[in-house]
Amino acid sequence: MIHTRSSGILLHVSSLPGRFGIGDFGPSAYQFADFLAETGQRVWQVLPLVPVGLGYSPYSSPSTFAGNPLFISPDLLVRDGLLTEEDVRDVPDFGQDRVDYARVIEYKYAILERAFERFVSSASAELVADYELFVEQNMEWLDEYTLFMALKDAHGDSNWTEWPDELVRRDPEALIRARATHARRVDFHRFMQYVFERQWQSLKDYCNKRSIQIFGDLPIYVAHDSADVWSNQHLFFLDDRGNPEVVAGVPPDYFSETGQRWGNPIYRWNVMRENGFAWWVRRFSRLFQQVDLLRLDHFRAFEAYWEIPASEETAINGRWVEGPGAELFHRVREKLGKLKIVAEDLGIITPGVRDLMRQFEFPGMAVLQFAFDGDVDSDYLPHNFIRNLVAYTGTHDNNTTVGWWHGQNGTQDAASAARARAFARKYVQADAVEDGQVHWAFVRVMMASVANLVITPLQDILGLGSEARMNIPGSSESNWGWRFRQDAITPEIKRRLRSLTEVYGRSERRHPDQFDLS
Repeated sequence: MIHTRSSGILLHVSSLPGRFGIGDFGPSAYQFADFLAETGQRVWQVLPLVPVGLGYSPYSSPSTFAGNPLFISPDLLVRDGLLTEEDVRDVPDFGQDRVDYARVIEYKYAILERAFERFVSSASAELVADYELFVEQNMEWLDEYTLFMALKDAHGDSNWTEWPDELVRRDPEALIRARATHARRVDFHRFMQYVFERQWQSLKDYCNKRSIQIFGDLPIYVAHDSADVWSNQHLFFLDDRGNPEVVAGVPPDYFSETGQRWGNPIYRWNVMRENGFAWWVRRFSRLFQQVDLLRLDHFRAFEAYWEIPASEETAINGRWVEGPGAELFHRVREKLGKLKIVAEDLGIITPGVRDLMRQFEFPGMAVLQFAFDGDVDSDYLPHNFIRNLVAYTGTHDNNTTVGWWHGQNGTQDAASAARARAFARKYVQADAVEDGQVHWAFVRVMMASVANLVITPLQDILGLGSEARMNIPGSSESNWGWRFRQDAITPEIKRRLRSLTEVYGRSERRHPDQFDLS
């Protein structure tokens, strides 16, 4: 249940500006937190903070427990004495608008290797003690993840099912030999996880002290080529060689006429139930160490999920299978207490899903771009909102508001898209908005709604077009790369955002005499 009326911004860490080719936990992150505080925002929503996988997606990660080493700030490593100013003087020209992942990974890992060598040779006793405490507290997932990554390094980043048989089946003696053989690389990956956690917790603390909550994201599924699956093969539907027998996805919908075949292996929920969903308890516990509020991506699958035979090339020929339902959340709540969870309930949602959300008082989501395909009774229209709701102009999977306004949407034909925009034009009173400012009309109607939490992607605050889109579902190219420039957030944008936030009662300043209505 969300009780406090507030607003926030959706911006993944990778999209922050900076000279190292990708956003990180350095100075620009703290400047962004200052921007949030200055404009009265009380939530910073991020995408999964995990290492990226296939297509550089944070939703296809080698671990659901680990952090993305690319977010480590070289500037902060200089501050901690693990790098020198000379080490970070000659930074390649990565450009400012998009992440060139291949080049960034090569550069970042080389500089992190240098920091690791300095840590091993000359780290202070205080830093070593802090590192050892981190290792001790996170050993349960850290040992498996670091060995997995060291083995991927040793095997040319190949899928774990292509490794030697004794490693695929996790023969105990083979694992002992592997830890000894690759000890140095294991230690390097362990070091990167420590630095990630140290820098992230510092940034989170900075935000929390400024009344900004971190809103995280938990994909329901994990990648097949991950430490999670390799080290827990009995928890997934896999064949004798470790390949998926069935995979996850969704049937045909707004985004795709053939559905989406994600390819993630599917859980053996009956096996997980036998040990009290222990893996899920650990997963939730880890995430709530990192964030204050958590979005469960594809919540619908906890009630029933779309199962696709692994041999199928599309998601069309799948079937619905019953999920763990309330039993899972009862167990997690029993272990961790009240769950600050938001259910991603977009698309066609059944009464069973609604009952599950009501039982645990999980707020759902509403996306304004989806509101204009139907009639005035749409749950996504602001006049139909309820208070226990997180409302968006769009998410990372949508076009930007300006891009949506000027282009065709999803699988709609041109006529349907035109009708939707005509409805939207009337609803947000776009004719009364000055040229090039339609995005503010969308933000205003969301801020004015009764939804207790409104989240706006930074792209919609900046009024950017389709070139700033973060992800196109079903596409594996040109995603996850958008970045904004520091000078894009102008004084006028700050003033306008702060004014809307205050006048609609979403900041801590709630008396009308305090509002800047100019």
